[in-house]
Amino acid sequence: MVIKSANDLFIHLLSDVNSAEKQITRALPKLARAVDNDQLVEAFKKHLEETRGQVERLEKVADTIPDIRIKRTKCYVMESLIEESQELIDNAEKGPVLDAGLIGAAQKVEHYEIAAYGTLCAMAEQLGYTEAKDILAETLKEEKATDDKLSKLAKQNVNQKAG
Repeated sequence: MVIKSANDLFIHLLSDVNSAEKQITRALPKLARAVDNDQLVEAFKKHLEETRGQVERLEKVADTIPDIRIKRTKCYVMESLIEESQELIDNAEKGPVLDAGLIGAAQKVEHYEIAAYGTLCAMAEQLGYTEAKDILAETLKEEKATDDKLSKLAKQNVNQKAG
């Protein structure tokens, strides 16, 4: 797709984040199986359910705007972040150190998503896509909340056990 306008860029970014979310839905079960901390297992499982809802929300965003369809694309940033998580799983023993590393890896994912959704919200507002902006803002709020939960879990529990 040749990007010639702000609308084209919006479609491209929407398609990219859709790819990212779908990759996350495949990665989160692996993270949940790899960690030792029960609270972290539950956090990853809860985020999986949330992410599935976010994928559905992206389809709603596209439905709110005439002539916009999400394109098939691959988010290479997310692919790399997930590969980094897999490298941790492959090279660290199961336990507190791996748990701490995977929280960090998950937060990198959240920070990417926060940036992506923030950009999409701003572009949707600029383009006059009010309903789409509101839907995207809901997901942005969830991503920030997930990042905060991971930070608290790391500080109050996991990182201390990692020593």
